[in-house]
Amino acid sequence: MNPDRRQVLAWGAAATAAALAPGLRLVELAQARSPQEAASKLQRWGLLIDITKCGECDACVTACHEENGITSNARPATDAQWIRKVSLRDTRTGYAQTLPLMCQHCEHPPCVDVCPTGASFKRADGIVLVDKHTCIGCRYCVMACPYAARSFVHETVSGQKADVPRGKGTVEACTLCVHRVDRGATPACVEACGRDGGGAMAFGDLNDASSAIHRRLKSEPSSQIRADLALNTGVRYQGL
Repeated sequence: MNPDRRQVLAWGAAATAAALAPGLRLVELAQARSPQEAASKLQRWGLLIDITKCGECDACVTACHEENGITSNARPATDAQWIRKVSLRDTRTGYAQTLPLMCQHCEHPPCVDVCPTGASFKRADGIVLVDKHTCIGCRYCVMACPYAARSFVHETVSGQKADVPRGKGTVEACTLCVHRVDRGATPACVEACGRDGGGAMAFGDLNDASSAIHRRLKSEPSSQIRADLALNTGVRYQGL
């Protein structure tokens, strides 16, 4: 990298940091599951979604927006789409399905590969995040993501939460509610789906043979979206 490019990147990172509201840096969250315990590569957090139980409700979307402070206005602020409901229809038979789509938390994430500053990164436990203090808003990761799972913040945001820093001119996406996971809780979408939806979502450690999600993946068929890309996604679907 030549000196001029390094200077441009440094200016961009400094401008982004200045635009952020006070809160935890995601790079700090990447280094710790809790203030004392490092994220472990022995774990891999993931989701299993049974779309045969996924109906027309938007409990998961609403919970995500509320948890992450992206509903500060009448509409979702800056058109953020950390999670969205997608409808699929077989043109030959007319059979229709609805499923939630978010960052797939890939083992080999394209967004990380193309990021010029290292702002997009993957924790040791498989959660893919964006460090808002390093993101320069180039949007290479947005273009690289095959799931259209990342959003660019075009407008100034308000009503931010300390655990979920956001900032104009940066990219954001589903974090699997990493701030909740590091406290031993489940993501907000999973909790809401179990309480107000069809109970379609399960969360857990994919590497833990005793976990419910591991046992289900071992005994029941599941699919990855765009499995042909060999990204080994942390989000799997049943009934797709």
